[in-house]
Amino acid sequence: MDIRGKVVLVTGANRGLGKAFVSALLAAGAAKVYAGARDAGSVDIPGSTPIALDITDPASVQRAAEQCGDVSVLINNAGVLKYGSLLAEDSVDNLQQHFEVNTLGTLRMSRAFAPILARQGGGALINILSVLSWLSPPGSGGYSSSKSAQWGLTNGLRGELRGQNTLVIGVHPAYIDTDMVADVQAPKSTPAEVVAVTLQALSEDRQEALVSDTAHGVKVSLSTASPVYLTL
Repeated sequence: MDIRGKVVLVTGANRGLGKAFVSALLAAGAAKVYAGARDAGSVDIPGSTPIALDITDPASVQRAAEQCGDVSVLINNAGVLKYGSLLAEDSVDNLQQHFEVNTLGTLRMSRAFAPILARQGGGALINILSVLSWLSPPGSGGYSSSKSAQWGLTNGLRGELRGQNTLVIGVHPAYIDTDMVADVQAPKSTPAEVVAVTLQALSEDRQEALVSDTAHGVKVSLSTASPVYLTL
């Protein structure tokens, strides 16, 4: 798919990866880019169209769908990451918060915008997943569980939306150099690198995008006798 002339909605667009997506899409020739954030006033990207959007609130999602009826590409980028043990006293609340945003938020947006994408000839649905869809380092169990579920959701949506000609892309970065993982000491991709790999996958109509060598290595390990998730 050629992004030129398309109308795109990016969730979580006021900072980090979402902000990078909005800027890059505009530079690549998108006709309009809706920049979704809980506080639309926090979006300061020249040329974008800010919209108030809380993906955990069904009414907010519905209002966005009514406002953005011309969208042909939806990028589900908004997410949350909170560290904590799966055995901690607050682990259930932690897990629920991750699922509410990362998994159910993606589902709410996908359900609301699937008919809109259909009216545009199918369009594309892009879900920003993670290499942690496939492994769960200590302390990231809540996030990893939600991302594994989001990956399963992405695969399910792909099958259900194929009939309306919607391309569904799952994007698997490892660590990205944003404030979300500022304290993590590990190799990181820049937001620009994640965006470039994602838009390349879109241009080639590919259903999966692995952003870094780490993501490629983890994916390959899954079919070996010693997958990475068993060695953590």
